[in-house]
Amino acid sequence: MKNLNTLKDDYLLFCKNQKCLDEKTLKAYKIDLRQFLDMIHTDLLTTIDTNLLENYICKLHQTYKPKTAKRKIASVKAFFHYLEYKDYISINPFSKIHIKFREPVILPKTIPLNTVELFLSTMYNHLSSAKNDYQYRNILRDIAIIELLFATGMRISELCSLTPANVNLINRTVLIYGKGSKERIIQIGNEDVYRILCKYVQEFQNEIGRTGHFFINHLGEALSDQSVRRMIRKYASMASIPLHITPHMFRHTFATALLDADVDIRYIQEMLGHSSINITEIYTHVTTAKQMSILSTKHPRKDLRV
Repeated sequence: MKNLNTLKDDYLLFCKNQKCLDEKTLKAYKIDLRQFLDMIHTDLLTTIDTNLLENYICKLHQTYKPKTAKRKIASVKAFFHYLEYKDYISINPFSKIHIKFREPVILPKTIPLNTVELFLSTMYNHLSSAKNDYQYRNILRDIAIIELLFATGMRISELCSLTPANVNLINRTVLIYGKGSKERIIQIGNEDVYRILCKYVQEFQNEIGRTGHFFINHLGEALSDQSVRRMIRKYASMASIPLHITPHMFRHTFATALLDADVDIRYIQEMLGHSSINITEIYTHVTTAKQMSILSTKHPRKDLRV
């Protein structure tokens, strides 16, 4: 019988070669399973029973927030499903464990639209006053990144992995490869966003062709998510915006703004690339402004004559 560490390595290879999981997911699985083996203090599969797993789950709850603990348990459960599938175990010890989480509802952090406007205005002002070609090109690329993030609601990982073939400026579409290798197409509906993307492609066509990536960093290499985070912090500072803005907040703002505009949540689910409507429903918590509009115009009290 193979030891647990060897079985873990076999499983990760299975995830890579058979399930074709992306590097980010594989890295998370590797970390979660290594922590699991460290916490249970055994390398023998035969010693694992429901009591041991319950103690492990208890330790997770004591160490991590519910959402993180839930993900780590899911990683280990998937590992044991693999062991059962490969006939290393006849009875899955997880089958006797009932796990129920009470996760706190954390509302998505959004950027006020007037702050988005200030952020973009600051970028465009710096573009118009660029002192040299190098500065102009860098600011142009930065604007194209932010405009596309906000215009499509894509994840930062999806943006950084874009290739030239994914962006069709003739049809004004972006092909996005999301989680689970799911594809979706987003239209570029805004004329200003379209124009800035055209300028970016015209200016960076040599680098794009050479690297095979749509967005290029200042070294002429593939853009990283850390580069985007640093860039956002830089322009937020230039605009004297006190809010800590992250790339994902543009995605949250995209979804919330569309909901505020009464766009059907099913369309928003499709544009965000959510596998379930339950995930998208986090955005249905109405904003203060929307709530005021509803209560002042829709509530029957306005029609009462007292």
